[in-house]
Amino acid sequence: MIGAGYETPELWLTKIVMSAVIPSFIVLAFASLLLPGCGRVAERRPVSQADQNRQIVSRYFSQVWNEGRLEELDVLLSPGYINHTPSVPDPPPGPAGLKPIVSALRTAFPDLHYEIQDLVVNDSMAVARVTVSGTHKGPLFGRAATGKKFTVNQINIERIVRGRIVEHWRVTDELSMMQQLGLIR
Repeated sequence: MIGAGYETPELWLTKIVMSAVIPSFIVLAFASLLLPGCGRVAERRPVSQADQNRQIVSRYFSQVWNEGRLEELDVLLSPGYINHTPSVPDPPPGPAGLKPIVSALRTAFPDLHYEIQDLVVNDSMAVARVTVSGTHKGPLFGRAATGKKFTVNQINIERIVRGRIVEHWRVTDELSMMQQLGLIR
């Protein structure tokens, strides 16, 4: 029979745990309020213009070129968009000038893929170094499909104003592309 004042091992263990754990928990809870970043809800920071430009260019490659979503050009490009690419002489301005180019390339290369290797942005410009690859399964420049694959490097420069691409410059290793496709020797 257990007499008054006798502590069972369970009661004894409970007292030890309560005397050590609860104060420790309270100390940790208050300490977390004193440490920077602890105990606070994350603050929303405004997205910088450079970050917005990074998102615009990333969408441009993923949604337009990789997925073939031509309607995204109406959102991403300004109505007065100018394409300064040397291999595309005098395309019409705006999204209407780029849609047939994207469509033709995606027809020639249904698996066309742009992978951004480097993307450098500021408040008004973005420079993307990309790797472009695809398999020639449709007509290109009046030539029948070869069934061959290509992978080339490309540099793209985009000028961005008020959330839209307004000018574009591109340099592609087109010689290597044509050689890989067997279109020239």
